[in-house]
Amino acid sequence: MVTFGLALLLVTAGCTGGVSSRPADVVVELDHYTSAEAGRQFRSVLDRCAKRFGLRIRRQNVPVDQLMPKVLRDATAHSLPDLLFVDNPDLKTVAKTGALTELSQYGLSGEGFYPGIVEAGSYRGKLYGLAPGVNGLALFYNRTMFERAGLEPPETWQEMRSAARELTEGSTHGIAFSALASEEGSWQFEPFLWSNGGSLDSLDSRRSVEALEFWSGLVEDGLASRSVVNWNQNDVIDRFAGGNAAMMINGSWSLSSLDDSGVDYGIVTLPTPSTDIAPKVPLGGEVGAIPETTPERQRDAARVLGCMLERDNMLDWTSDHAYVPGRTKVAEQYAADRPVMKPFVEEVATGRARTAELGPRYREVSQGLADAIQATIAGSTSPREALERAARIAANAD
Repeated sequence: MVTFGLALLLVTAGCTGGVSSRPADVVVELDHYTSAEAGRQFRSVLDRCAKRFGLRIRRQNVPVDQLMPKVLRDATAHSLPDLLFVDNPDLKTVAKTGALTELSQYGLSGEGFYPGIVEAGSYRGKLYGLAPGVNGLALFYNRTMFERAGLEPPETWQEMRSAARELTEGSTHGIAFSALASEEGSWQFEPFLWSNGGSLDSLDSRRSVEALEFWSGLVEDGLASRSVVNWNQNDVIDRFAGGNAAMMINGSWSLSSLDDSGVDYGIVTLPTPSTDIAPKVPLGGEVGAIPETTPERQRDAARVLGCMLERDNMLDWTSDHAYVPGRTKVAEQYAADRPVMKPFVEEVATGRARTAELGPRYREVSQGLADAIQATIAGSTSPREALERAARIAANAD
């Protein structure tokens, strides 16, 4: 997940291309990125696309916790920028306001994109956003520890649990993950919920409860640290890179940190209850959408977004960020050229939009789920009781 939040762009014509008489310095782009490098890379693709049409971009930053409140205020005031990039679980919330325009009117479609990406950008059957790339989760394992123990990377829950048990020793736990009482906690649990047949709109089902029993059991049996309730995904990377965890659940954004650390690691798709069940990871990343402004501004925004969705620009953006390209054919070539990303590419094919079941209700239900995970791991309540409480929250979510 480790999302870059969202980016807002006000795209308008510059003085160099003759596209419009509007002044060049009116172009505004507003975003939140976790690093200067990420911002630079995103800006590079933006500027390339803007230049093609005689447009310019001026960037501004907003703290991540202020982004969606600002977007919703601006939607109400009809003052959204021309091109909006939003964390994909928030796309349907913005679309619900009526402030976004359908991409079909600009000749943009979801053809050739992964189904989960199209679902993430859709609301009530209409396509409002598309993502140049997405991220997800996989299982990282310490090759040295596995080879010493004579173990193969796990494919199933039972194999993962057995490997974690065998590799837990002293200060080293078999596995590490994030169980924060936030989106990070629910995001990391969702693949296990879904692959066991559970669902976000039926959190108190037997399948959902079984998934949380497995997840919390890793901590209860000492195979994962109880500190997972305090770890974000970067903390998990530190534990794994430092040799304090033999495996970790994490995303492709981990690659640069792990390469710098020198740890010998491998990556496989997330284990599932049985080998005939494909991983069902939640898709992370940002979705580009075009708010309702004026015909001219919407046209310019569509040009920039369409350019960003082209093969070469998509590859530049995703390669820089260790994302998976949104188009299936581009992603397949990307995996062939960059084998370390192959597990992530494979998972996107069966990945899910987090809002597929709940639409705009997702955020509230996700928080209820994260709280249930925390309560269970902390030992204050059973998985069933915790999920029954979360299910009541889901039933009352607006």
